[in-house]
Amino acid sequence: MKLAGKKIVLGLTGGVACYKAAELTRALGKAGASVQVVMTQAATQFITPITMQALSGNTVYTDQWDARIHNNMPHIDLTRDADAIVIVPCSTDFIFKLAHGACDDLLSTLCVARPLGMPLMVAPAMNVEMWQNPATQRNVAQLKADGIQLLGPAAGDQACGEVGMGRMLEPAEMLEEIIASFQPKLLTGRRVLITAGPTFEPIDPVRGITNLSSGKMGYAIAQAAREAGAVVTLVSGPTALELPYGTSRIAVQTAQQMHDAVMSALAGQKQDIFIAVAAVADWKVANASTQKLKKTGEQDMPQLQFAQNPDILANVAAMPDRPYCVGFAAESENLLQFGAAKRAKKNVPLLVGNIGHHTFGQDDNELVLFDEQGHKNLPRADKQTLATQLIAEIASRVSNTNRH
Repeated sequence: MKLAGKKIVLGLTGGVACYKAAELTRALGKAGASVQVVMTQAATQFITPITMQALSGNTVYTDQWDARIHNNMPHIDLTRDADAIVIVPCSTDFIFKLAHGACDDLLSTLCVARPLGMPLMVAPAMNVEMWQNPATQRNVAQLKADGIQLLGPAAGDQACGEVGMGRMLEPAEMLEEIIASFQPKLLTGRRVLITAGPTFEPIDPVRGITNLSSGKMGYAIAQAAREAGAVVTLVSGPTALELPYGTSRIAVQTAQQMHDAVMSALAGQKQDIFIAVAAVADWKVANASTQKLKKTGEQDMPQLQFAQNPDILANVAAMPDRPYCVGFAAESENLLQFGAAKRAKKNVPLLVGNIGHHTFGQDDNELVLFDEQGHKNLPRADKQTLATQLIAEIASRVSNTNRH
């Protein structure tokens, strides 16, 4: 319920993509927001006000002279208790209106009359040629200069049959953008590198050694960092999780591959923060078979030989120009003792401890933060809430480090 208590004025302009606005309305409601729909006359050619009223649970407005508003001023009253205005879809024509301050219908007048500082987000949706037209690009540049946030567009198949830029973002992507717009931008301009998930060490081509990590905590942290304004790269072991919107992923399997991907990312572009969340295997099978091991008899049971994997966190922490390093420790007992000792051994400013078998695969967790001053508990909560809290803690520490 990341949008609990928020009121969103959702504006619809004319376009086939209006069907996505219906799905977004439902998603906003599930996220806890109250949705007030305002439609242009063109939008009503693509989807009915009745549909949007049913999905939002609120009266839909289309006319700036609507007498249902007690003072006949819907362009004023509809935004005074709102938290943001989102135009989905936003047509080429409506982009022109916003760029020039036009006020010739309820939605355009409402946008111009919105209180100073109220966020206005638009999700463009149009044919690729219309998007690339110089006039459209001039108007888009003006919107950006005026502080209006663009949600997309994306490239892809279009309703007209052509392919290219101008396709509206999917409802789930727009929801992520709207949620992110309300989060404090504690890491704006920062680059964050995160490892997540388990690693898999082959025994033969079909078997291997792994662990129960689902990757949920690392992916939640990636999402929270992105919402905080960071540019996020996720180095992920095998997991079925969807990539958090707005982040990039490097998929790996083994601990060595994860180590190499991390070092390559650090060498390629300076990273401000490194968060080692992945449950990395300490050992690999040194004599892994190139063919599937066959079960014959007890006398022929394979003898596995192990070699130690590289310590990714320790290696990053030992770099001369290292990023701010955050480690994770999954213990089975004595968390306070082992967590403090591991932080000191790894030589990192912050280590996050948890009980592994209480969190692997679960949707919630509780964390203990270890630093030079001692430890701090983050009480049990869902992992996305904990991730947001952790990012705030990291941002505060990074800010203090830079000041000193």
